[in-house]
Amino acid sequence: MKQKQNLKIACTLILFEMLISYNLFAEPSPERKDYPVSVKVFGNSWLANDPMSSDEIITENGIQNWSNPESCIRTYFRIEKTGTIQLAITAHVSGGKSVLKVSFGGQSKEIALKNSEPEIIDLGAFAVERAGYHFLEFKGVSKTGGEFARITDVLIGGDVALGKTWYVKDDFYWGRRGPSVHLNYEIPADAGNIRWFYNEMTIPEGNDVLGSYFMANGFAEGYFGIQVNSATERRILFSVWSPFKTDDPKSIPDDQKIKLLKKGDGVYAGEFGNEGSGGQSYRKYSWKAGVTYRFLLKGEPSENNCTDYSAYFYAPEIGKWELIASFRRPQTSTYLKRLHSFLENFIPEMGAVSRQVIYSNQWVCNTAGKWTELKRAKFTADATARKESRLDYAGGTSTHYFFLKNCGFFSERVPFDTYFERPSAGSQPEIELPE
Repeated sequence: MKQKQNLKIACTLILFEMLISYNLFAEPSPERKDYPVSVKVFGNSWLANDPMSSDEIITENGIQNWSNPESCIRTYFRIEKTGTIQLAITAHVSGGKSVLKVSFGGQSKEIALKNSEPEIIDLGAFAVERAGYHFLEFKGVSKTGGEFARITDVLIGGDVALGKTWYVKDDFYWGRRGPSVHLNYEIPADAGNIRWFYNEMTIPEGNDVLGSYFMANGFAEGYFGIQVNSATERRILFSVWSPFKTDDPKSIPDDQKIKLLKKGDGVYAGEFGNEGSGGQSYRKYSWKAGVTYRFLLKGEPSENNCTDYSAYFYAPEIGKWELIASFRRPQTSTYLKRLHSFLENFIPEMGAVSRQVIYSNQWVCNTAGKWTELKRAKFTADATARKESRLDYAGGTSTHYFFLKNCGFFSERVPFDTYFERPSAGSQPEIELPE
């Protein structure tokens, strides 16, 4: 009899261990209704330690193929209410067991995952002491399978969920690129027909971020500025849109194509597409942060209802004005209009890195040779900002210049459609205009 009782006890213990092993005694997963906000990982996450590799593990299906213990993944969102935030993730492991370290606002904890199907995993409560952008960070601690975890959503509940939250909900490509911002220069009514547009631009040290286009001299039909194209390549870029509306340059009729008139030494000239189409020119040039470069654009009517545009670049390390290119635009007869500058990020993987640009000393010259200073500008932003997918943008004035800033999930924000005015530079630029 005693042996039977011992056997019964042993069997009970084995069954109990099996139940624990299969997690059948664990608390039931929280319900999604406890978390009214669901942030898609794909549109809102980046690798903090290696942004350009983000697309290797942050996919349209969420985080997957995550096997590197050095990876540091951050999912960003903005909140307006302080208090307690309750966080969870929708996650599972493709095999084995994993331990993750999750951090929020300087507070960290470890969680264990062994579920092979997606479940809502409660991360607990955290304190939020300030409104603005925050991130939930993931690091892999240990795993017995091939991946640390697969994660599709970050869920938000608690006090902060009663206030407004901002994150990228759709158009993930543009949301990951981040908001583009612009300065639209106000031209005095008595400036006349504008033939020349002069601008100076400086990229503060540390802001020459990969994927940035710092555009200095924009006009109604094109744009002129500098880019960071790769770790080893930078460009001076000048483009003019065709009057034919298309994203495919091959579909432009011959009588509406942009014609190259001439180009400078070492300048490539061709066509561009995808964001409108037209003529493009660029020169590879290792411009440097912290140096002020000068930009000069000419635009005036030409023959047969066309307009000619020419772009000149001045680098202080070279010491003279150099031609980038001259283009002729058909079905257009105009002087320079809608003068502006802008800042954009064109690489989605770099959308979590902030950058800034300074614009100083803007002038225009009319057909009579009279110079007029441009001291007032309207700050505007693109659809990504206007639909509140991303709120990490700013612009304004500081001492003698205008500035633009975007990306990086900084919390300060300047309302778009705000007007700014800088102090006068005092004297017109002293340059010999190229003919």
